Amino acid sequence: MTAHSTIMNIVRREELNFLLTNRIPRRMLTRFMGWFSRIEQPLVRDLSLRVWGCFTDLDLSDARQTRFRSVRDCFTRELKPGARPIDMDPASIVSPCDAIVGASGTVEDGQVLQVKGFRYALEELLGDAGHAAAFRNGCYVTLRLTSAMYHRFHAPYDCRVCSVSHFPGDTWNVNPAALKRVERLFCKNERAVIRTTLSATGHTMTLVPVAAILVAGIRLRFLDGALRSGQPGMRTFPCDASLRKGEEMGWFEHGSTIILFAPEHFQLRDDVREGMTVRAGQALLRMPD
Repeated sequence: MTAHSTIMNIVRREELNFLLTNRIPRRMLTRFMGWFSRIEQPLVRDLSLRVWGCFTDLDLSDARQTRFRSVRDCFTRELKPGARPIDMDPASIVSPCDAIVGASGTVEDGQVLQVKGFRYALEELLGDAGHAAAFRNGCYVTLRLTSAMYHRFHAPYDCRVCSVSHFPGDTWNVNPAALKRVERLFCKNERAVIRTTLSATGHTMTLVPVAAILVAGIRLRFLDGALRSGQPGMRTFPCDASLRKGEEMGWFEHGSTIILFAPEHFQLRDDVREGMTVRAGQALLRMPD
């Protein structure tokens, strides 16, 4: 097979993936999945988990429990104690979740890279010019969770959550096929902007969990389920929740993406690169000296 043929086969597979997961009633399918995943009938549960396992690299060896009431119960599973060691170096900022690293780098002129050739405005993503200005010349890393991964996410550092802004929106797939075809995708999808300050230094850092197709919701432990898909308009919830590094923040009810933003002088570790797989608690950034 020639190089041209190989490239064309990859393109065709991506086009098919994009059509199957995006050119459909995304919101309707997502609401259906939210309902279906809660069914606790054993036959439905077991068959669904078996099919899911056939199409993904689902690994439940580190799950706290091995039997689940429903598909959702498996999606949002907890892990055995110690399954994700936390890098406790005081200067390290750790990954909030298991993920594949996407775009990363420096915020340039208020723009962030989605994929090569596609950028989006940080102000549009965060919905606040002042908030976006806090990350002028700062750094970011995009973390994509696949459907088979552990779906809970954790505090990347000792911090205080100051506010959460919830943006209703679309549910485009967040996989590479969609990121290459849908401009400003993260700004279009439903998302939560979690604004935090570091306990040790007072620096502002922000996490943006982004929902996607089949994601029935973003849940945050300190908001008592206040984020509801389908409610119109952006809403901001004041918070005053203190979290230790590695403490659970919330979970997705399927795979999706978290984008982590740090201010100027914070640095991505040299070994962080696009396409690498990271685990919750693994060091991603370093604080300034």
